[in-house]
Amino acid sequence: MPRTAAPLLTSPIPRVADSDRRRTSASVVLRSVLEHGPVARSTIARLTGLSPASVTDYCARFAELGLIRESAVLRRPKGVGRPHLPVDLDDSRFVVGGVHVAVPYTTVALLDLRGRVVARREVKHGGTEPGRVLARAADGLAELLAGLPGSTVLGAGFAAGGWVDRDSGTVVEHPLLGWREVPVREVLGARTGLPVHVDGHARALVNAERLFGRARGSRSVLHLFAGNVVDAAFATHDEVHHGPRSQAGAIAHLPVPGGTETCDCGRVGCLQAELSERTLCRRARAAGVADGVNPMHVVDAAAAGDPAAVRLLRERSRRVGRAVGLLIDVLNPERVVVTEIGAMHRADCLAALREEAGADRAATVSPISFPDSVLAVAGGSVALDVLYRDPLAASPEAI
Repeated sequence: MPRTAAPLLTSPIPRVADSDRRRTSASVVLRSVLEHGPVARSTIARLTGLSPASVTDYCARFAELGLIRESAVLRRPKGVGRPHLPVDLDDSRFVVGGVHVAVPYTTVALLDLRGRVVARREVKHGGTEPGRVLARAADGLAELLAGLPGSTVLGAGFAAGGWVDRDSGTVVEHPLLGWREVPVREVLGARTGLPVHVDGHARALVNAERLFGRARGSRSVLHLFAGNVVDAAFATHDEVHHGPRSQAGAIAHLPVPGGTETCDCGRVGCLQAELSERTLCRRARAAGVADGVNPMHVVDAAAAGDPAAVRLLRERSRRVGRAVGLLIDVLNPERVVVTEIGAMHRADCLAALREEAGADRAATVSPISFPDSVLAVAGGSVALDVLYRDPLAASPEAI
């Protein structure tokens, strides 16, 4: 061979392909245990299409890591054969931390491997300077962990509204907080000593729905988040679309025909200005329904029979339903999930939202599966999504 000839490409490409294949196979095995456990290894092989030997190997490795355990109860097959010793998630050992930064406060939480919140607290902002907010979040996580001495934390997830870049771990822009180019992963990681994963809350909740909620198994999911921040996320074939620098889902400034609210951008009728919980609370104060800026006070007033509160919530749900209908027309998802306070807590608001989204599509629209823990689940699910995508990297020794 001449000295100038390039060497043949041999092992690097197969190694990368093999690594991706192993990661994907490990992911589908652990998610099968999550969804179907306690489940026999032979059933996992049938569900995933992997060989029984491969499934047995992955299960052995997960057991070594402490992610799964054998069930104490033998399961007898329906036909002829030996009893199976099924496997199930071991949710007694590991937790992940979750941090969600909202406009008025930060939610810190610990979630188990099933996405269940085992501890949480709200930390009110004493000013929204990023370093201070993240320091208080880190302290809050430490206090929660101190209350669970038998648990091992695998990492932490961070979620927020606005423009959040998953790859760089940065909040690029959050106008309501006044944040720009905040290196959350770096700052929070240094404060906690944990691996920190970062994403937008609308995308985080899509991942929570596909892992733990009613959208599990759906081929495509649209999620609309209507809080103080209004944004959206879309997933197809188990992948959430992020776009360049994770800017997908920015719908805050979509124009609303007939809108009357002045947006912070200076225009009238932007989607976020019309649908924001800040707008709901301001209208509630003007109507004498409730004081303050907590939208749950409007829900409580409606539950107590206040007709003005009921009207405000129904009207807002209808406007959210129109936005959902527009997004459905563009994306045509199999399932739609809406995080909206009226639809989460009142059947009449959900019915109004579905009606505006379109009678032929009403059955595909459902409220978020975690109405009492939305923000806690959003933060923790960022870390849990990483775990279920690459479970063999979940060893606590990697922390």
